[in-house]
Amino acid sequence: MYTKAFIPYGGYYSSPFAKWQGTLANENAITLGAATAKRWLATKGWEPSVFDYTYHGQTVVQARCFYGSTWINSLLGADYTPGVTIMQACATATTCLNMAAAGVETGLHQAPLCFLADRLSNGPHLIWPNPKGPGGEVIHENWDMDNFNGDPINKKPMLVTAENVAKKGGFTKAEADDLAICRFDQYQDALKDDRAFQKRYMFPIEIQINKKKTVTLDADEGVPPTTADGVKALKAVMPDGIHSFAAQTHPADGNACILVTTKDNAARLSTDANKTIQLISYGFARVEPVHMPSAPVPAAKMALERAGIKIGDVKVIKSHNPFAANDLYFMKEMGVDMKAMNNYGCSMIWGHPQSPTVARLVIEGIEEAVMKGGGYVLVTGCAAGDTGAALVLKVS
Repeated sequence: MYTKAFIPYGGYYSSPFAKWQGTLANENAITLGAATAKRWLATKGWEPSVFDYTYHGQTVVQARCFYGSTWINSLLGADYTPGVTIMQACATATTCLNMAAAGVETGLHQAPLCFLADRLSNGPHLIWPNPKGPGGEVIHENWDMDNFNGDPINKKPMLVTAENVAKKGGFTKAEADDLAICRFDQYQDALKDDRAFQKRYMFPIEIQINKKKTVTLDADEGVPPTTADGVKALKAVMPDGIHSFAAQTHPADGNACILVTTKDNAARLSTDANKTIQLISYGFARVEPVHMPSAPVPAAKMALERAGIKIGDVKVIKSHNPFAANDLYFMKEMGVDMKAMNNYGCSMIWGHPQSPTVARLVIEGIEEAVMKGGGYVLVTGCAAGDTGAALVLKVS
């Protein structure tokens, strides 16, 4: 349990998320993320010296990403600030925040910046020399698609993990359809009043087309319109499965930043010093092979136990739910109602750029808790390798 790690209110942003092969498809995630973060820091009136270390989260390699966090820091104007690059698939942001909190807790850092940026569009195709191959044929890997379609241990696609959990829980396609419809309706609440909820935290991306033309992306791109009749008419992707394309997420591109610091520094940097955001605990898990969507449950239980609270004490629940099975299993095991979690949006609907995904969930959870007058926030989700990770925060 942490006692010294805080986030300034407003000390974070998430960019809009863009659909796969959309507006951000040709932009280097590192340079685009750094340009966005630099503009955001300027609007806050913060110099780069506001942070003393960077946890850079990425899951898809980008050109020149060998230099990772130090390259980012220099792009932000922090030429003497060190950092590290973290890659843990969908749990990357959770891990970055945990490590940043641990750094503040131990006095290693005063104000680490969690910088998350990924581009799943135009994922790299990698080759390695293989002199022993027939005719010297190279070893090759499609970074995105090969890993989506099978892990190196069990050779099973991610969708199979979801269907395995669906079978384990006895879930039906009708339940998956109802969940997809509910989640889309919850996302519509974030779009009301000219996107009032999203404008609490969302920061636009600017793309320089040429010397005279700049394109601004200020809202999510590529969220497919959903109707109850349309969802129910879709067939499951796998024979005897429950997941249609509406009941799973889609790859996306985007970036986000969250500053973690001490209580006094958070109050000084906050846009409202009366609002306190404390990182409380972290949980992790690895479940039976090829059952990835069940992993958020034991991870959440660990985080709650370490926080000294129960699920009934939590005011806001957000989950990374690449598949309907994620939430159906969580609801069943934790005794949570469908509409009691993922208000205003979730990764099933607005997409999954991987490293910034959970960062956006954390930010949305904070803002929802503020609107509710404070309380505990639980954020949990699964990640490749049948793993899960969770965080508990407290908003006062």
